[in-house]
Amino acid sequence: VASAALLALAAGAAAQDGEAPALPAPPAEVVEAEVMPFESYDPPSTLVVPVTEVPRARYPFVDVHNHQWTMPGDDLTETVAAMDELNMAVMVNLSGRLRDSREHLLGCIENAREHAPGRFLVFTNLSYEGIDEPGWGEAMADRVAEDVAAGAAGLKIYKSLGMRVFDGSGARVAVDDPRLDPIWARCGELGVPVLIHTGDPAPFWQPWDNQNERWLELKEKPERRRHGLEPSWEQVMGEQHRVFAKHPATTFISAHLGWMGHDLDALGALLEAHPNVHTEIGAVIAELGRQPRHARRWFERWQDRVLFGKDVWTPSEYACYFRVLETDDEAFDYYRRRHAFWKMYGLDLPDGVLRKLYYGNALRLFPSLDRSLFPDDA
Repeated sequence: VASAALLALAAGAAAQDGEAPALPAPPAEVVEAEVMPFESYDPPSTLVVPVTEVPRARYPFVDVHNHQWTMPGDDLTETVAAMDELNMAVMVNLSGRLRDSREHLLGCIENAREHAPGRFLVFTNLSYEGIDEPGWGEAMADRVAEDVAAGAAGLKIYKSLGMRVFDGSGARVAVDDPRLDPIWARCGELGVPVLIHTGDPAPFWQPWDNQNERWLELKEKPERRRHGLEPSWEQVMGEQHRVFAKHPATTFISAHLGWMGHDLDALGALLEAHPNVHTEIGAVIAELGRQPRHARRWFERWQDRVLFGKDVWTPSEYACYFRVLETDDEAFDYYRRRHAFWKMYGLDLPDGVLRKLYYGNALRLFPSLDRSLFPDDA
């Protein structure tokens, strides 16, 4: 390939002879770059800035949002060793009643008690079968109470409620369906929290076009697109918020920052209106990492109401959480591009805020936690 200088000389000579310059065809890689799809464009940054590796959390922490799908039969030694590397003191397995099996729940609890005492909490889950039958809500509330008596630490509600649960008539079961009221009330009486996942990120409901911030995710995961057949984001989230208001004596943890990590002021208003509500940061650290100054101020304001969560159990991914929360690093990558094609920035949270996020707030919501796993001031 001719150099730029030689090409310029050739073009000049041709112009003096009255001929159009004959330029060589561009290299194949140039042609390919011109038609490169968006998802292939992922250049390494040329920015030279300090890099802080944080493979281990500064303080022991409780992960309130995790899933161990095969826990009854697992050898927990490997999991606990990975937890120790991360400085994770306690993991909450939200999937205790997998496939609505009480045997699975009891297996989770017994395995943890025998082989990793104090290191795991297990939540129970609901079944909506028979919801049309008289007394279903009270019977399900009794079942939750039995599970708590057996060792369950709380109730996890999956996003199927409000989206894909239907009663015998074919009608959608709303999150605030009154048939569920006895369950929420019983959790309040038992003093166990309800970690509730409602809906999905709002862009999943928006047109899949060049204005959608989740375009890449919806291309890679087309099953996540909403097509107008489901209730709107505003509707399902509004139903969740009405449950919070109707049951002020019950402690709720709204999963994934209530899908309002992009609008922390709105999330703050929700927490202001409902003192019984907490939230957690599972799967939404990318939202916080792109607004470090505002997010830091928000954490300082709501430091008593936010817990640490991760969701997917992939130990290597926790370092990104720790780096966002603990450092002031700039312009670094999230670990999954479809969730965040933008750069991340550290919040450098104050030490007191970090302690509450990692363990202080969890100790308040889960009195059964072994305090010897945490600093003396816990």
